[in-house]
Amino acid sequence: MKTIFISIVILLCSACSFDKYFIANHQRAMKPYEQINFSELMKKYMVKEKPTEGNIEGIYSVSSLIVKKSKGLFSSVEKEKTVDQKEHYAQVAIIHDNAKNNREYIEIPIDKNYLPSYPIRGEFTTLSEGNVLVLKHFEPKGQVLMYAFTYDREKDILEGIRTETKGGTTYTYTLTFAKLYPKLQIAQK
Repeated sequence: MKTIFISIVILLCSACSFDKYFIANHQRAMKPYEQINFSELMKKYMVKEKPTEGNIEGIYSVSSLIVKKSKGLFSSVEKEKTVDQKEHYAQVAIIHDNAKNNREYIEIPIDKNYLPSYPIRGEFTTLSEGNVLVLKHFEPKGQVLMYAFTYDREKDILEGIRTETKGGTTYTYTLTFAKLYPKLQIAQK
């Protein structure tokens, strides 16, 4: 009788373990973004070189603006309308990364606390000019959006623009990243 009871307990425990294993793997498969855990994040930070001129690394507050331009039905005058505007709706960290080809920086949302891993939501690549960057931004359901960014070193602001044309309507999407940390140090005389 004891062996049957022990066998049933072992069977139930192994069934629970398989269930937890299945759920954990299913949750990992459901994450649409590349994930980075805190340990990997710290390793990327620790192996980085000293800051150089034009380095965009830091913590940023993100704002967005969507503007729609179109002509009226029987009009030749173009109308402009703000469709959506969000001020400081997210915080992201931009960190230097050499781990993968064709990306110099990664964008990681940091406005959630105590996460086991953090999604990489974007990849920045600088162009030859130095203050012009391209952001490959990852959206839910696998959509990838491309933004052209400029970096204002004096104000520590990144501003990116993307346009879409649907029929006779043009949508302009503007993202503004205002650096919160580290702040620009102005040398005192």
